[in-house]
Amino acid sequence: MPKPQRSPGLKPFQGVPGGRRQELLKWNGWGYNDSKFIFNKKGQAEFTGKRYRLGGMVLPTFKEWMEKTFGASLDHKTTSRATLNVNDVPPSIVKEEFLQDLRATKISYSQDAEDRVFRAHGHCLHEIFILREGMFKRVPDIVVWPVCHEDVVKIVELACKHNLCIIPFGGGTSVSSALECPEEEKRTIVSLDTSQMNRILWIDEKNLTACVEAGIVGQDLENQLAESGFCTGHEPDSMEFSSLGGWVATRASGMKKTIYGNIEDMVIHIKMVTPRGIVEKNCQVPRMSTGPDIHHFIMGSEGTLGVVTEVTIKIRPVPEYQKYGSVVFPNFERGVACLREVAKQRCAPASIRLVDNAQFQFGHALKPQVASIFTSFLDGLKKFYITKFKGFDPNILCVATLLFEGDREKVLQHEKQVYDIATKFGGLAAGEDNGQRGYMLTFVIAYLRDLGLDYYVIGESFETSVPWDRVLDLCRNVKERIVRECKEKGVQFAPLSTCRVTQTYDAGACVYFYFAFNYRGISDPIHVYEQIERAAREEILANGGSLSHHHGVGKLRKRWMKESISDVGLGMLRSVKEYVDPNNIFGNKNLL
Repeated sequence: MPKPQRSPGLKPFQGVPGGRRQELLKWNGWGYNDSKFIFNKKGQAEFTGKRYRLGGMVLPTFKEWMEKTFGASLDHKTTSRATLNVNDVPPSIVKEEFLQDLRATKISYSQDAEDRVFRAHGHCLHEIFILREGMFKRVPDIVVWPVCHEDVVKIVELACKHNLCIIPFGGGTSVSSALECPEEEKRTIVSLDTSQMNRILWIDEKNLTACVEAGIVGQDLENQLAESGFCTGHEPDSMEFSSLGGWVATRASGMKKTIYGNIEDMVIHIKMVTPRGIVEKNCQVPRMSTGPDIHHFIMGSEGTLGVVTEVTIKIRPVPEYQKYGSVVFPNFERGVACLREVAKQRCAPASIRLVDNAQFQFGHALKPQVASIFTSFLDGLKKFYITKFKGFDPNILCVATLLFEGDREKVLQHEKQVYDIATKFGGLAAGEDNGQRGYMLTFVIAYLRDLGLDYYVIGESFETSVPWDRVLDLCRNVKERIVRECKEKGVQFAPLSTCRVTQTYDAGACVYFYFAFNYRGISDPIHVYEQIERAAREEILANGGSLSHHHGVGKLRKRWMKESISDVGLGMLRSVKEYVDPNNIFGNKNLL
């Protein structure tokens, strides 16, 4: 197939060398080592590091919110292990015959305990809890770092020859237990880390496509494309760390999907290595009518069929203008009705997200200390206007954050259209700053779980998609079910049970739930948490929601697959697996 020329000046990106990944990222928590929430000597919360706009800022009301919401106290602190004890790590068991063949390929590999543990997990609550207090019973025996498609072919061929188990590893941000090694797996487990396959192979400016290696992480992809004036616009909350191959493998969605689409809307071509050989189409065209689309066997396959090595993806010119915004509504019902109308008129901005009151209070607690008296005065004036003059109850109101992108004139017209609709539902414009801050918090909010764990608070997020006529009932019923289950399971303090509507469609929306509680007095908090989350998922399904909108299934949610796609549908997926991978080389046990 002819390949367009790479644009001038486009160089391979030098990513973090595989073996040094843990020097940059936490081994038992979320994100960068130098970035975290702490309580300083004055007892005030602050965020460390300089990578984010919140870095170095004090959050004066967060401690009070945490104490009030969870009954937590700075006097009650847990301790997690500061470093990994390599003696706790299960030994690496690899046959010398395989190692000899692997060395002959010149592909980098490691049997180091730290390297293996780092790739033994994603970021589910129970996985992080295990790292803080114990150790996995099974971890990869060896980590390999291919640097191109041909390397992956060699690794898969060796795995077939020696009957090994391969678990592909991209950014490690999974929240579905997809990366956990099956405890009963007796074969050598190979973690195939794609991080060194991180180049843009070519950009086609005429067709607005780019061919990219699957190991590239989101922020690097966008930064490199921007050098040539392009973007994909695909921005999941995990885009700093998650990989293109991971997006394909889980059918990912980004916060700006309204303009750019979900991953399935953006993919033109996929190359995947399987035990049966290479899967790819013979041309790179926008659409084909050649039976069921083989891309849809690959997207969402979660590492069960093979390794995605290269993806041709749609790109767009970097938008010339970007504007944030926010709207306050008297209550959640009005906010949902507004989002429904915006979707109906097909005028949604790049991103529109509605948070309920509990999440609004949560976001307010993360507001940094104001340096200027004038700014503080303006904030107070706004609050007075909304709560006193307009009569909004601060304990009921909710907020939508907005992001508009594109041609400046069209953005301003679009903005007026959306705000006009919001006004019809009682919404008040609440300014650009609140909107921008809402999106900035997207990237730091995941760091809060680590702080919570230090003070006996465990929490998690989970998501679903739901038809518009079920949104309100589902949100109410799931939040009430969480509160009820906590009480029945002996949780002594009221939980945080909150939601937001994050993406809109013609026929429904994606809803995200945050759930956390103080586990002091509970002997097995993870077991209790998992029981409550399972009940919440049952409630979601009972209220017409999906098993997952974009997190995927993994091992965490596969018990509901038959209910979700039917017995025959599950049989179809099993048949594909049996043909493509008859010896279960890709044996992570996700989905099926």
